[in-house]
Formats: sequence, structure tokens, C-alpha cells
Amino acid sequence: MTATNSRRVLLAKPRGYCAGVDRAVVTVEKALEQYGAPVYVRKQIVHNTHVVSTLEKRGAVFVEETGEVPEGAIVVFSAHGVSPMVHDEAHRRQLKTIDATCPLVTKVHKEAKRFASDDRDIILIGHTGHEEVEGTSGEAPEHIQIVDGPEEVDKVEVRNPDNVSWLSQTTLSVDETNATVDALRSRFPNLLDPPSDDICYATSNRQDAVKEMAAECDLVVVVGSENSSNSVRLVEVALEAGATSAHLIDNASLMDEDWLEGVQTVGVTSGASVPDILVQDLLDRLARSGYENVHEVETAQESLTFSLPKELRRDLRAESAG
Repeated sequence: MTATNSRRVLLAKPRGYCAGVDRAVVTVEKALEQYGAPVYVRKQIVHNTHVVSTLEKRGAVFVEETGEVPEGAIVVFSAHGVSPMVHDEAHRRQLKTIDATCPLVTKVHKEAKRFASDDRDIILIGHTGHEEVEGTSGEAPEHIQIVDGPEEVDKVEVRNPDNVSWLSQTTLSVDETNATVDALRSRFPNLLDPPSDDICYATSNRQDAVKEMAAECDLVVVVGSENSSNSVRLVEVALEAGATSAHLIDNASLMDEDWLEGVQTVGVTSGASVPDILVQDLLDRLARSGYENVHEVETAQESLTFSLPKELRRDLRAESAG
């Protein structure tokens, strides 16, 4: 009986939706209400299978490339951002575009353009093939090269070692990004930093909350999809911060009961694109397994919100005025 009563859950806060994800999801919902189905979305609006499935049931049609959207139709660009080439193609095909790029990603795009205008070599720290990295590198492809971790720094070739800048994907591990920057600075002592940290505040906050509780956890369960970079990083951060084990699951049904063998303390968190209903489902399942005692571990309070894309706001205002 004592062992059962001592079982507990440490619940990370902040967790789940960030301001950019909330804005992107609401953008698709409002677009469906305003224009009716179908509304096309290039790539997944955010990297979460539950969110995508829910929006598909409401009439959103997800496509890989803009060329799959019928001419003249409405297309929403995902929170991860797109390159100028994608914008140009949409314009040529006379698509009505709604740009749901997270404003923090847009900030990185602007930094890339500014560094390129100064003819600097730009090192973009990020995962090759990730949509955000493709969008950012597309702003200045002739200036940008991608580095995925400290071990790749030796491969970097630049025109002038004294004229090098760095940027990063917004959803990376804070610690690994810092390690990559340190390695770059060892090679290029005059390396120029971006005006402000590129790592998203929500990514940092969620990692900090996991670090705070991980050492006390026999198991950390991260709710998030496998293609969600920030969710994958949370598993890595949990292990690095002292958790005995850590797993990523898309939803509560995927939790393996064997993971709970001998476990007293379970840590729970979720990636920045995960609706809280999925976390509640996991808490309910853990409660049925005897983990009813839930303690929230709060390391930051978040109040940031972003306005909807200007294209959508304009049409919503016009309808209201009409």
C-alpha cells in the first residue's frame, strides 16, 4: 500500500501549445469558418498528428507542395515558414495565401536577409530537411550553409573567417545549440551573433521545466509527434538532466505499461504543438495505473500572444464591417 501511495506524477509547466502554434491552428480554423472548405495547407500546419487529423475532419486539405493546390484556391503556409521561392510560385498560380509562419521564425528570416545584405557567410544551426530550415535557408541560399551539431563545424568553409554570422532553427536543444556556437567561435573568433537568441522562448521554457524535474523522475513521458523537433529534444533533455528513462508518444494509448515497472515518479510534459487534451488523456491513464498524485513543476509563466495573419484579419474585418 505504501508503494502505491508514494507513486506520483511531476507535471511540467509550461508545456503544450506555444503562441505560434496557437496562432497557426486558429488561423486554419478561422479560414475554414470564413471561406468554407476546402482550405489547403502546405505541409502540416504544426507537427502534430492529432491536430492535423482534427483539422482534416473540418475540411482542411494538407499538401506537400504548392503545386498540388488548385489555381485560385486558398492556401495556408504552416507555422514553420516557407522560402521566397514558395511565395513566388503561389503568386504565379494566383493562389490566395495566408501566411501562418510563427513570428519568431519570421524574425530569423529577417536576420538571414540582413546578414546576406552585408555579404556575410551565414551558418544556420539546424536539421537538414526540416521545413523551418528549408524556409530560412531559402532567404539567402548563396550565403547560408547548414550545420547540424558541433561535430559538423570542422566541415564549414567560408570566404572570410572574420565575416561569419550564425542563426539557428528555433526548436533546437538550447544546450546543443550553445555547444555548436562555442565550436563555431573557436574556429571563427569574430563570429557575429544574431541580435537576439533564435531559440524560441517556448522551446527554452519547456526544456527548463523538464530539466527542473528530470533528476527526480524514474520515467519521463513526452507527448508529441515523432516529426516534432522540439518534442524529440525534450526526450533528449530529460535523459541528459538525469531521468532514468524517457519516451516520446503521440497519445496515451501508445504508453507501454512495462515502462512503469518499478517506477515511483513519472514526469510528464508535451511539445509546443500538442493540445493539452492529449496530456490529460495521459494523466487519466497514469491515474488508472496508480499514479493519481500529480504535482505541477512550474518554471516560467507565459503570456505572449500573436495576432492572426494580416490577410485573414483583413477579411474578417471586412465581413464584420459588412
